[in-house]
Amino acid sequence: MNTMPGRHFLQIPGPTNVPDRVLRAMDMPTIDHRGPEFQAMAERVLAGIRTIFKTDNPVVIYPASGTGAWEAALVNTLSPGDTVLMYETGHFATLWKSLATKLGLKPEFIEGDWRHGADPDAIEARLREDREGRIKAVCVVHNETSTGAVSPIGDVRKAIDAAGHPALLMVDTISSLASIDYRHDEWGVDVTIGGSQKGLMLPPGLAFNAVSDKALSASRDADMSRSYWDWNEMIAMNGKGFFPFTPATNLLYGLDEAIRMLHEEGIDHVFARHARHGEATRRAVRAWGLEVLCAEPAHCSGSLTAVMMPDGHDADQFRKTVLDNFNMSLGNGLSKLAGRVFRIGHLGDFNDLMLLGTLAGVEMGLEVAGVPYRPGGVQEAMNYLSRRSGDD
Repeated sequence: MNTMPGRHFLQIPGPTNVPDRVLRAMDMPTIDHRGPEFQAMAERVLAGIRTIFKTDNPVVIYPASGTGAWEAALVNTLSPGDTVLMYETGHFATLWKSLATKLGLKPEFIEGDWRHGADPDAIEARLREDREGRIKAVCVVHNETSTGAVSPIGDVRKAIDAAGHPALLMVDTISSLASIDYRHDEWGVDVTIGGSQKGLMLPPGLAFNAVSDKALSASRDADMSRSYWDWNEMIAMNGKGFFPFTPATNLLYGLDEAIRMLHEEGIDHVFARHARHGEATRRAVRAWGLEVLCAEPAHCSGSLTAVMMPDGHDADQFRKTVLDNFNMSLGNGLSKLAGRVFRIGHLGDFNDLMLLGTLAGVEMGLEVAGVPYRPGGVQEAMNYLSRRSGDD
């Protein structure tokens, strides 16, 4: 294989590019995780991560992927055979449902079309029917990574309250945390699930549960088997600046630096930057004459854009063309979207010039691959970005 000059463009929806500052922060000797130097860093990280979730409550950090955070949320709060209401927003919502089934829970899936976020009205209607209170939790993916559709979590909370239902609200923010506006406390979320490898600008390997008082109370009565995932021992040890097992020390160094970077920019400015890049990308897609998978403008993601291929053209073959010719990786279509869409990641450590380089690679790839399109998408994005410069 010939080496291609220049940097590789990693434009999948995560893992994202890790900034040099985070890489340098991780490039440190591993220290004693029972010593005072680690304790000071852990206390700083455990306090700082709460500001990213916008919560005053504990955030539990595991060495794990986001799948581990899904499992931790369920096993800490529920009992075998409990019913959970989930919404089919796409591939990852479907995987979460499968995990719940394997754990011995009974998920109810509200059918979706993979082109919209969750419908609060449908959730409210189902909860109103549950007069016996069998549903113990409502589980929603905030930003569905497979489709680029965002669910209105604040409205989901209002729907649960309007139904007068006691169910816990659990939200997956794996591809929205530190990228799309999110408010754990204000929106009344009971468990928020996160991962390190997307908006937090870290390699994979850290998973998060932000936990409400109501969820902590539920954990004391829940009967699911748990050991590694148990919040209670974690929270007790975290209160002293330590962990009950060997933590991912060097990833925590990186998280400390990532939190610092997010605050230097300002978390609300980070949200605005992602929203701006999402809009610029969608304008480019429309200018090319292609269709964005997310069909509801109000649900369109600032983290990624899923693009539908014209009939007769394979998205994976197009992605291969882009990789072979321009050394850029785009996200593939997942499960029933395989071969039908490609996904452009525009999240994490990302700026206007990086976006324009990404869109130029897509536009050149459309030409080389012989995909029917109208030239000018990059120019349309450029026009939008230059008009909105400084809006972040």
